[in-house]
Amino acid sequence: MSLLFDPSLGTATEIADAVRSGTASASDIARTALDRIAAMNPVLNAFTDVTAERALAKAEAVDAARARGEALPPLAGVPFAVKNLFDIEGLPTRAGSKINRERTPAVHDATLVARLDAAGAVLLGGLNMGEYAYDFTGQNAHDGNARNPHDTRRMTGGSSGGSGGAVASGMVPLALGSDTNGSIRVPSSFCGLFGLKPTYGRLSRAGTFPFVASFDHLGPMARSTADLALAFDICQGPDPLDPHLARRPVTPTMPELGKALDGLRFGILGDHFKRNGHPEAFAAVDVVARALGATREVVLPEAARARAAAFVIAAAEGAALHLDRVRSRPQDFDPDTRDRFIAGAMIPAAWVIKAQKVRRWFKDRAAEVFADHDILIAPATPCFAPTQDQKTLVLDGVEMMLRPNMGIFTQPLSCIGLPVATVPIWLDGAALPIGVQIVAAPWREDLALRVSAALEGMGVAKSIVAEVMA
Repeated sequence: MSLLFDPSLGTATEIADAVRSGTASASDIARTALDRIAAMNPVLNAFTDVTAERALAKAEAVDAARARGEALPPLAGVPFAVKNLFDIEGLPTRAGSKINRERTPAVHDATLVARLDAAGAVLLGGLNMGEYAYDFTGQNAHDGNARNPHDTRRMTGGSSGGSGGAVASGMVPLALGSDTNGSIRVPSSFCGLFGLKPTYGRLSRAGTFPFVASFDHLGPMARSTADLALAFDICQGPDPLDPHLARRPVTPTMPELGKALDGLRFGILGDHFKRNGHPEAFAAVDVVARALGATREVVLPEAARARAAAFVIAAAEGAALHLDRVRSRPQDFDPDTRDRFIAGAMIPAAWVIKAQKVRRWFKDRAAEVFADHDILIAPATPCFAPTQDQKTLVLDGVEMMLRPNMGIFTQPLSCIGLPVATVPIWLDGAALPIGVQIVAAPWREDLALRVSAALEGMGVAKSIVAEVMA
């Protein structure tokens, strides 16, 4: 069968519709996606593992089910891929490291991979990431750097850098990433994608390699809000394999898309979120605020201090997790990652306890702000995607280290587990996208996605498949 449309330009929902209607077969779509990966991955370095045999077998099963007249599931025939910290049956879960690739291959898929597979999606492989997820750049000393499809001289952002590159280039319409301090939102901003970091505890983390248990979230990245919502809805639900999963009812978000925004109370985050950025970061917020009619500025008090607390907790917890490996195999780490873990191991316990108290206090202040607001608006990154060799950036006249400051606007929000949808903005005349965070109260992903869909419907937020010279 020859394809009547280019699946690399299609969203997940469009591809699933085409498979259900018979406009395209899942097998043809899978083969086309594998061909695109073969052509583009040498340039973009998004995939570290390609599961071609599994993908073709799954696609054939979808086509066979349709031929039998069976009702197809919501993601039937949709290609997807996952950050390589998700367990994929038959592969070692490398988590961006050299050491982990010696692990025994996973016996089962991670819970979220299994749920997307059960919904008919076709897994194409594992994606590049920063070592052990301790990264904002998308760079990796072992697998090579992921490259931004919109400008291959630039960073994808991290640590879900391969996820950003794979979706932005049209290799897949949907990917899963993880977000501890900003690792879904930063690459979504740099690569021009819609991304969702759900509320802490909302989605199962079973079958994934951890970084910081207090902050780790999993979520989807895509080129449309509807794809985010559909994937999020499929991934929800109880899981006895994850003891940290919150006991919350499944809350479908797809039915909320397209509803009017009347009555929603918007706030534009000020203070910390109006400093420490380049003009494009604030211009993108202005574009979103105008579209939503948001004029009221609101302050999350002591956001900078909350970010500092997040730094301390992340460094200490991450170091504790990896300390034995750092001691026994220091030569097998990326030196930059290793040195951050060593520094984290030196943090006094009293500092960590105090940081947790600051976090608790900040969470209470945020709850007070949400008593008067439904949605908060903030920049996602302080600037456009930096070049691969960039080591510093200037913020408010001060030259700073680049890597730790890519999360300057994301860390205060994830450390208290708020749900955030990142929307991609293309400013007039800009050659690169930049993201804006749509922040909701805990467990209100429906509101964040509803606003994201509205901005997409207005044409204010849009994701463009990059033209990559393969």
